[in-house]
Amino acid sequence: MAPEKSPNRTRRLVAFGVALVLVAVGAFAIGRLSTSFVGTPSNTSAAAGFARDMQVHHDQGVELAMIVRDESDNADIRLLAYDIATTQSNQSGQMQSWLNSWQLPQAAPEPAMTWMTRPTLAGTGHDHGTEGAHSPGDPMPGLATQAQIDELKSLTGPEAEKLFLQLMIAHHQGAVEMAEAVLDRTDVRVVRQLATTIITSQTAEIEYMTALLAAY
Repeated sequence: MAPEKSPNRTRRLVAFGVALVLVAVGAFAIGRLSTSFVGTPSNTSAAAGFARDMQVHHDQGVELAMIVRDESDNADIRLLAYDIATTQSNQSGQMQSWLNSWQLPQAAPEPAMTWMTRPTLAGTGHDHGTEGAHSPGDPMPGLATQAQIDELKSLTGPEAEKLFLQLMIAHHQGAVEMAEAVLDRTDVRVVRQLATTIITSQTAEIEYMTALLAAY
């Protein structure tokens, strides 16, 4: 059974979506304005690795959101999907611009997730338990498999909505893990700003999607 739709609930989601978009736009503007005031990270730095890997992670988030938006007529789900797609697309572009401004290639010189296997910065932040939890070349945390994406494409209506919420909750949890890991491993200001934004906004969305899923 699909969750109950109501004007009040839709208005709450509209306000929620607008707030997250404003946060994302603000973070993007801050990042663009402050990029020139930081040193250039190395090609194998945590900052560069995060920028590359999180672009891939975000791009899949956009893909999942657009799939369900086409297969659902639930206003809450469609608005949530639009917000996720817009926010993560903007953030992906921001990270691409970092690499360009740092004069670093978009292609990584080492396997994905290598940066998450390196030691944390001594005395900076907290180690969130990611060190040693990944090996270079491992799948990024929370990524949906191709089989799961294909299944989502095959569904419509409430069944597509439920699978989307399940996949996106895991996807967001993985993004939060990556953002926490880079906070432990870099002092580059723009990277820390975006990572903090990701943790705040996606944690809120996890709570919201969990509530939506429970209503089915």
